[in-house]
Amino acid sequence: MRLFGLTGGIGMGKTTAADFFQRLGVRVLDTDEIARELVQLGQPALVEIRRHFGSVVFSAPGELNRAALARVVFASESERKKLEAILHPRIREAWSAQVETWRNEGCPQALVVIPLLFETQAENHFNRIICVACSAASQHDRLLQRGWTPEQIRQRLAAQLPVEQKIARSHFVIWTEGALAVCSRQVKSILINRTKMAA
Repeated sequence: MRLFGLTGGIGMGKTTAADFFQRLGVRVLDTDEIARELVQLGQPALVEIRRHFGSVVFSAPGELNRAALARVVFASESERKKLEAILHPRIREAWSAQVETWRNEGCPQALVVIPLLFETQAENHFNRIICVACSAASQHDRLLQRGWTPEQIRQRLAAQLPVEQKIARSHFVIWTEGALAVCSRQVKSILINRTKMAA
């Protein structure tokens, strides 16, 4: 099985690129979805989060208040690292299990979206790494459109490797400044090149 890891800066178009891969028949798993599942009611990770961060990051019904948790962890590197210690091993265990299932099923190509792929030293698990990127100005505008403040943007960018480093360590780059059709063509080109390289 050919296994791709897809990463990139926040707000740079990872989900859009992954959707194009999926449309072309590639199995896709987004680890952000795993992270959301891990903090649902009844999950062990949620118990650990409450134990460490307290009720301040929970809403009245006992559900995690993601915005409140984000304010805490992005304001303190030590608190962010504590949250990562709770979630990252579980996230890796989940996507690794899915990859193994795909292999057993004889799946020819699959892709795992991991925003912090290099930060979590996951690169050796993949045949090829793809970085989705755009200009800093476009990234900033997209995050503002999400309703984030300039300070929230600064904090989140500081928690990740600069995209330039991610690009340098990747095998392929998808540049998302253009129209969706341009992104689609880049995805198709990667799949064609990967097929040639494996031939």
